[in-house]
Amino acid sequence: MPLAQLIAPQQLAERLEAPSLVILDCRFALEDVEYGQRSYAEGHIQGAHFADLERDLSGPVSKGVTGRHPLPDPEQLLERLRSWGIDNDSEVVLYDDGPGAFAARAWWLLAWLGKRSGVSILDGGLKAWHAAGLPLSLDLATKREGTFSGTPDTHLLVSAELLNKHLKQPDMTLLDARGLPRFRGEVEPIDPVAGHIPGAQCAAFTDNLGADGRFLPAEQLKQRFAEKLAGRAPEKLVAYCGSGVTACHNLFALCLAGYPLAKLYAGSWSEWITDPTRQVATGDQ
Repeated sequence: MPLAQLIAPQQLAERLEAPSLVILDCRFALEDVEYGQRSYAEGHIQGAHFADLERDLSGPVSKGVTGRHPLPDPEQLLERLRSWGIDNDSEVVLYDDGPGAFAARAWWLLAWLGKRSGVSILDGGLKAWHAAGLPLSLDLATKREGTFSGTPDTHLLVSAELLNKHLKQPDMTLLDARGLPRFRGEVEPIDPVAGHIPGAQCAAFTDNLGADGRFLPAEQLKQRFAEKLAGRAPEKLVAYCGSGVTACHNLFALCLAGYPLAKLYAGSWSEWITDPTRQVATGDQ
């Protein structure tokens, strides 16, 4: 079973009563941190549990040390996943409003802990669910304690120190999932320093999606990333973004395209700039 899987709204609607199914609502908004919880309370897919980016899918921020969304403590994350009823063999479906960035963060965390099958992202998210004329529910999800066990895979991560040492290696492909204006340093609405990590290429996560908000076909994604790799080994690819969230969208898209699961610089730009000795680049290079 492929690591990255999509599920269409109608397919999910037909599986809502499946006993092994666990659905996580991952809606979030950086500019309104209560948006996800509020939206969930106003209506969600039947049976879904709410997974908050900051409270559930991230650890505590240490100002001047970490990025804006550090990885959660593995044991605490495992406890939360079990509280949502997840077992090792559960069929897990993740969704957000549509772009899939927050759902992809949950997908990556599950893969990090060893769940490499049976996890899908709702293609097009809740926007596609609405477009299909499917209903929402106000009922709270049924509580059941799961038995999921996992161990974090350190091989999926690159630290700032290791990345700094390898910046000038010609065989590394470093992809920044933020939009081009932020990559170039023309604007920076969130972090105190503008620009990007030297040697990186802009690979905006939104370019993984078509005009309908759904993921591009695998062949188109493969072509997109082949151009970024330019013949370099995909195993040497590292993904980052502003805080380690939208980079997971690129990692998911890479897997959809048939590439192996590449490494994540989880601290990303917001951690990189906490150390003034680390280099910063602007413009296209």
